[in-house]
Amino acid sequence: MAEESESTVTTRGDESLVEKIAEKLHGHDSSSSSDDSDSEKTVTSSVKDKVFRLFGREKSVHSVLGAGKPADVLLWRNKKISAGVLGGATAVWVLFELLEYHLLTLVCHILILLLAVLFLWSNTQTFIHRSPPRIPQVHLPEEPFLQVSSALRIEINRGFTVLHNIGSGRDLKKFLIVIAGLWILSVVGSWCNFLTLFYISFILLHTVPVLYEKYEDKIDPLAEKAVIELKKQYAVFDAKVLSKIPAGPLKAKKLA
Repeated sequence: MAEESESTVTTRGDESLVEKIAEKLHGHDSSSSSDDSDSEKTVTSSVKDKVFRLFGREKSVHSVLGAGKPADVLLWRNKKISAGVLGGATAVWVLFELLEYHLLTLVCHILILLLAVLFLWSNTQTFIHRSPPRIPQVHLPEEPFLQVSSALRIEINRGFTVLHNIGSGRDLKKFLIVIAGLWILSVVGSWCNFLTLFYISFILLHTVPVLYEKYEDKIDPLAEKAVIELKKQYAVFDAKVLSKIPAGPLKAKKLA
């Protein structure tokens, strides 16, 4: 009997020892697998971070556009509102461009129609012995106009600062980009008037961002190739033309 008890004790001790070793091995395997999964996640995240995005953006298109109601309208988050805004802009363009309606004439006609409807409505109510309609008084609040004027003032001052920096000759590359952009804008402006140009820009704002958001994985590689080619062409242009331009006074001071 003593020998049997000793044998059972030894077998239980061996089993517990084997179980501890198995647990250690299992824990090591799980930790190694978790480490492998973490390393895979870091590799995939680093690969995603290295993906080329247009204009060097790191946020989503919705965040770049402000992540508010204007961004929702431009990206067609609410199709009814976006379609209504686009339809209203189209109606304005048709009135003023195709039908050659004038703004002052349109405002006068709207006011005439509105006053005539209100006048007839008020007189009809008196004939049928009812109380006249309550016409609400319209008061424009001051705060939104102050906010818009303040934001506009800040943007105008920022634009003047950018123009001052460009005109001072500190950045030749930016100067050439602005000159080329203004020249292209002048050429496009000679093809159509300001209203048509504004309407085309409005249409592009309501189509290009949503199309880019939908097909960004296909557009970004093409944009990367175009950027690389533009950098090559600019390097050639810099070597043949820009490097031969004598340095201005600002560059001379910086070098000194």
